[in-house]
Amino acid sequence: MLRHLSRGRSGQQTKSNRQLRITGDLQQMLDRIMEESGNSPDIVIRQLKLGGPVPAPVKAAIVYLNALSDQQAINNFVIKPLMEMDPEKVNVYPPDRLIQYILEDALSLGETQVVKEWNDIMLAALSGDTVLLVDGSDQAIISGTAGGEWRAVNEPTSQLVVRGPKDSFVESIATNISLIRRRIKSPDLWLESMKIGSVTHTHVAMMYMKNSADPNLVAEVRRRLQQIQIDGILESAYIEEFIQDKTITPFPTVFNTERPDVAAGNLLEGRVVIIVDGTPYTLILPTVFAQFMQSPEDYAQRFDISILMRVIRYICFVILLLGPAVYIALTTFHYEMIPTLLLVSLMAQREGVPFPAFVEAIFMEVVFEILREAGVRMPRAIGQTVSIVGALILGQAVVEAGIITPIMVIVVALTGIASFALPSYNLSIAGRLFRFYFLVLAGLFGFYGITLGLIMLIAHMNSIRSFGVPYLSPFSPFVPQAQKDAILRLPIWMYGWKPLMSSSQQDVKKTGEIKPMSSGDSSGSSNTGQESQGDSPLNRSHSQKEKDENHPQQDGGRAQQDEGNSQHNGHKTESRKQEDQYEN
Repeated sequence: MLRHLSRGRSGQQTKSNRQLRITGDLQQMLDRIMEESGNSPDIVIRQLKLGGPVPAPVKAAIVYLNALSDQQAINNFVIKPLMEMDPEKVNVYPPDRLIQYILEDALSLGETQVVKEWNDIMLAALSGDTVLLVDGSDQAIISGTAGGEWRAVNEPTSQLVVRGPKDSFVESIATNISLIRRRIKSPDLWLESMKIGSVTHTHVAMMYMKNSADPNLVAEVRRRLQQIQIDGILESAYIEEFIQDKTITPFPTVFNTERPDVAAGNLLEGRVVIIVDGTPYTLILPTVFAQFMQSPEDYAQRFDISILMRVIRYICFVILLLGPAVYIALTTFHYEMIPTLLLVSLMAQREGVPFPAFVEAIFMEVVFEILREAGVRMPRAIGQTVSIVGALILGQAVVEAGIITPIMVIVVALTGIASFALPSYNLSIAGRLFRFYFLVLAGLFGFYGITLGLIMLIAHMNSIRSFGVPYLSPFSPFVPQAQKDAILRLPIWMYGWKPLMSSSQQDVKKTGEIKPMSSGDSSGSSNTGQESQGDSPLNRSHSQKEKDENHPQQDGGRAQQDEGNSQHNGHKTESRKQEDQYEN
């Protein structure tokens, strides 16, 4: 199925060679449409005669795809207005002027346009739109009548929450855009659309907040999308592989979600959202590691509960990486670190087991991955049964047969449960891959191997960039202000700012901070430090913007600003002073 990946350039050349114009001969154009489509039975051609019998009726035809078009819209807003046109005006106008008259005075659809290229006609008809051809005219009218059946908006399947919105994206790009615009009713929300794929012509939309997103980031995303050369885009993962910075890493560098509230929240933080027609998963970029540890429910629950849940997720990620490796290192190289009573119990369990702990762990991890994959691929009705049978019966059988120790089954089961606690499935897969890496190091060198592996892992993660943003930010480089929403999740009224991930982690002040304080408390925010992250294009634009804002060009404006600041500082309340001291 993926053989078209290597044929992208040839497909683009074929497309450019077929840029032909409309001839004006109606019958010839209809025959050509049927010839290029292989006489497909789902292509409907409705021939019409416009005007009166004197001097002669004008021949016309509408072409549309039966399965992808809205039949009711075609009948009510295309065919009916054409049949009710004034015969005298139809006979007076020449063919080219008649096209303009139909476009302005006859058709009652909101989305219409005039085209002259043959490829535009074929693409519109195969996309569900209606094409109107008039005999003798080298122009055609395309009416937006795309319809067809789509999956209804329902609850997400991969990012579930107890409290929060229950809607999710679907396979229709128009529906997905409407779900985001329903949440952000602002003219600053900009949308850019393009078609990628020389064969599939897949609609791809890029959404961003004009006043929040970095212009250099938007330009870079647009450039990477326009450089994609491929025959077809069938899923957003195709786009992800083309635009990501570093491909040789198991860690995901582009965040994907099927939740409209998550996409809207990231848009408000200055990120860019990419929506691909035909898939419910949208792409969000740039992204950082901490983003994969956050759940949409963190902002729907109390902040203390959210902090506890985030800490548990980070602990689960450590268990996922190092659980079996630590057990192997303790029982193979560093058994003196185990308490005596526990060591005696472990040695008693190992009596009669023919394999070392390393072989046990590899065997059980492979079996667990097989059970996990079987449970996912099996039909839903029996998939859960396969998982339960495999986990209970097979685990008990290998212990009773003396092949595996009971403690090894517990360690592997705990590791598997920890992988399910992570909100992101992509990060869970990365942790499962690195788990085997740490297993080998622990089996060869014990804790020394684990320490070496952790150093290499952190160095690798620190080298990853997502559109110029460090993958480990705000931990490396360390941004003190961003810790309010990293591992911790302090009350929202304490933020007073939002970290703009698309820039160099600068502190962007919000206008109108809302917090439960007295009415005399001022809404100003204190100056905060910034972390330097190199001289990248994404950093230069925001630093220059902040310089322009903090240093007005006119002396009068500077004097007014200084006077306002002095008055503001003179009337600052005691509660605000305490909050400034806390933030510093």
